Amino acid sequence: MKIQRWFVALVLVTAAPFVSAKPCAVAITGNDQMQYSLKEIKIAADCTEVEVTLKHIGKLPVAAMGHNWVLAKTPDMGALANAGMAAGLANNYLPKGDARVIASTKIIGGCETTSVKFNIAKLTKGGDYSFFCSFPGHWAMMHGKFIIG
Repeated sequence: MKIQRWFVALVLVTAAPFVSAKPCAVAITGNDQMQYSLKEIKIAADCTEVEVTLKHIGKLPVAAMGHNWVLAKTPDMGALANAGMAAGLANNYLPKGDARVIASTKIIGGCETTSVKFNIAKLTKGGDYSFFCSFPGHWAMMHGKFIIG
């Protein structure tokens, strides 16, 4: 009987990291009218990892009407979008290695899908975060709030 209790305790302790890592998933679409389907994404406070899936439901190619999903602190959004124009399509219109980018997908064209999975443990509950499309000129219309908690 002691061995069974010890074994059960060992299993519970070993499984604890897997149980506590709660993944959360969000699906969002973008279209040829430069619109996201969501203006706000709410993530539960107990999520540790988030997966965002972006589907481009338009028909235009990536070079004409590409979309991506970028997460940053709200005050950094405009500066990142402007700096991204110089980075070009090959870099998904984002400055390479820029620490202001919390997470991002690649740029996709019509009928394509992409996703990004990232850890939110270092983000602040109630912090001021926004998501946007970094394709030149899109961020002014294609943006929204990212809320934790």
